[in-house]
Amino acid sequence: MPDPAETAQLISLGAGAALASGINLYAVMLALGLLGRFGGVELPPGMELLEHPVVLGAAGAMFLAEFVADKIPGLDSLWDALHTFIRVPAGGLLAAAAAAPVGPDVAVVSGILGAGLAAGTHATKAGGRLLINASPEPFSNWSASLGEDALVFAAMWLAVFHPWLFIGAAALFLLLLAWLLPKLWRGVQMLFARIARLFRSGAPPARG
Repeated sequence: MPDPAETAQLISLGAGAALASGINLYAVMLALGLLGRFGGVELPPGMELLEHPVVLGAAGAMFLAEFVADKIPGLDSLWDALHTFIRVPAGGLLAAAAAAPVGPDVAVVSGILGAGLAAGTHATKAGGRLLINASPEPFSNWSASLGEDALVFAAMWLAVFHPWLFIGAAALFLLLLAWLLPKLWRGVQMLFARIARLFRSGAPPARG
């Protein structure tokens, strides 16, 4: 059974990987793989596969693909929709892998909770992008995408090197998500209602 410091490290790593996977899974895989292979970080046994050169190469290639797709309004929302079926279960698997040293029962619970965390951040990202894409200019989309990428790498660095600080920051972040998600959902509903009215009226979508 890990000591309290190790337990905090595993909780931080699992929660960080799950939360960040909902935003950019491939950035999480790349960051952890590079830290484990070149950064002197000892990953839990279930995560050591991320250090393999083939996995690192695949994560790097997919990160570059997402980096480009995520900057193109419209394509980013399609990418998010497709990745609903990838980010959420992958976030759960990473959380389970981080908790595996504690025991299989804890790993299962962590996997379920991790999938929930990934679903929350994924829904926030996807909903926010839909609303941003209602604006015809691309700069807000680029800014949001670059900010998300930076947030993922910063979160993984904090989760690995400052677990207690990350746990506190993650608790505040979850409170922010609980406040923000209902507002995003209402905004998305209003956006779809507006689009539906435009189609029913036969008018072309307004720009701006």
